[in-house]
Amino acid sequence: MRRSAQDQRAALCQVLALLRRGRICSRSALAKAIGASASTLGLQVTALMQAGLVIETGAAKGLAPGRPQRRLALAPQAGCFLGLEFNAQRIQTALLDFSGNLQATQQQGIAALAGRAQVLQALEQAITTALQTTRASLLAIGVAAPGLVDRDRGMAMRSSVIADWLAVPLAEKIRQRFGCEVTVENNLRVIALAERWFGAASELEHFAVLGPRSGLGMGVVSHGQLLRGAHHSAGEIGLWPWPGDKGNLTLQDELSATAIYRRLCGQEPSGHQAIALRDFFTSHPCSEWPETARQSIVGDFARLLRSVQVMMDLQCFFLHGPLTALGPEFCEAITACAATLPPRWPELTPPRLEPSSLGDEAGALGAATLAMEHWQPEV
Repeated sequence: MRRSAQDQRAALCQVLALLRRGRICSRSALAKAIGASASTLGLQVTALMQAGLVIETGAAKGLAPGRPQRRLALAPQAGCFLGLEFNAQRIQTALLDFSGNLQATQQQGIAALAGRAQVLQALEQAITTALQTTRASLLAIGVAAPGLVDRDRGMAMRSSVIADWLAVPLAEKIRQRFGCEVTVENNLRVIALAERWFGAASELEHFAVLGPRSGLGMGVVSHGQLLRGAHHSAGEIGLWPWPGDKGNLTLQDELSATAIYRRLCGQEPSGHQAIALRDFFTSHPCSEWPETARQSIVGDFARLLRSVQVMMDLQCFFLHGPLTALGPEFCEAITACAATLPPRWPELTPPRLEPSSLGDEAGALGAATLAMEHWQPEV
């Protein structure tokens, strides 16, 4: 049966993805990995080479005697993918070449208390500025947005950290302005993609990123796939009601990076934050916190992770955001505390929290990766 054009593009994308990861570089290995015949794979590679997307780089080493096979690689100059991630304070961009290598990152601030119109204008300016750093053709843009995101429709549905941010047709607005494919996703979910491509989760099938920043969220990967949920709200743990006698507070009112700063400074939840959070936590390591505050904050995070672990049975949690400035000691204290909490079943592994090696560019990296994964060649 003749394959549809969509099926053919999907097959070519599979080849591109395998080459991009750099673990397979020959035609025979590619054919085996995707379950294609040598002739079919050969036609696919030829099409990609004619389109300028794949190149031969030399003979593969360590092969059995016989005709040498040529190494295949992606052509870095074939185009670029732009990712941007934003929250209530700043916009971060990352530019990847066609091979998936990082070319440039930039950051710009967002005015305090900015609303929908100001944020959209700032996003457009950030994209324009980022594109001035490359001569490669722009193939696709990925956007990581806070809060609820409907990726199928490219809609940013709701955010608790940006005023009047409701049902924003983000993909459509950016597509109209820059004329390329645009994919929109929740920021913690794309950070999970960045952790898989550029961080410590490349070999993990079940993990989560914990993002206590201006809000609090979690991006979860199960069986190698991002979890989104029936209503796009999977991972919105910051909206959980705070247990106990805390009134109408939610988890992000107590465990976002902003909330931790206020707890340490003795501020009310509505107190003004006038300092860069990463700078604050760099100069205030948890070993110097008052013991009661340290026990309370570590214990709260430990209970949160233990609860998620009982539900999801993950291999590891990765901490992202300003609290990574506290270093491994903070994560080790949470991991140790979580191991003491029930249930103590030998079959249920205690949660392990590690600080991510990725910095503030993680969300933009993940957004660019999202654009890269969803782009399809027109060959």
